Amino acid sequence: MLLIGAPGAGKGTQAQRIMAAWGIPQISTGDLLRDHRARQTPIGRVATSIMNTGKLVPDDLVNEMVAERLAEPDTTRGYILDGYPRTLGQAEWLDDKLASLSGLPLIAVSIRVSYTQLLRRITGRRICPTCQRIYNVYLQPPKVDTVCDVDGTPLVQRADDVEAVFHERMRTYEALTAPVVEHYRARSRFVEVDGEQSADEVLAGIMAAVTRFRSQSV
Repeated sequence: MLLIGAPGAGKGTQAQRIMAAWGIPQISTGDLLRDHRARQTPIGRVATSIMNTGKLVPDDLVNEMVAERLAEPDTTRGYILDGYPRTLGQAEWLDDKLASLSGLPLIAVSIRVSYTQLLRRITGRRICPTCQRIYNVYLQPPKVDTVCDVDGTPLVQRADDVEAVFHERMRTYEALTAPVVEHYRARSRFVEVDGEQSADEVLAGIMAAVTRFRSQSV
């Protein structure tokens, strides 16, 4: 399953819920990259040198990480690709990769959220540095402004959760990832879910689509 959507669409949240429901792994290229860099693997060292120059990690390196992860035994029953593919080149590589594998059909899920709602989700996010509880000043505020409900610690805003950074991330998404949505929209096993519903409703929409695709393939 591919989970595609803009920053703040809720891909990570839904990936965790699907993983818990179906017992299949979540594969996030961000997590893979952090792991390779922490372990100083050959991929991690190359990625670090590229990122230190301010450049994006190229598709071929990202694809190599994904290929390595897909070869792990826990993927044989299925898996969730969270935020991958991010570019049309990655999508085309994945299509070829999956065509060479047997047994697992692809389902692409696009989580659709309006620009205004994404902005509120990102810029309103506040985190307790002590217990890591996450709040949103617009959507899920603390009982007392600026402090954690659990331990009273002053909440903090991440440096990249500001409006200027959000606008830049959205420009990158529109340029690189929006074409991926259109690439998979043309496929029969594609569903778009309203990400402005509750997390339970979004999950139900995804599950219903998977059930429908399963019945069609029987």
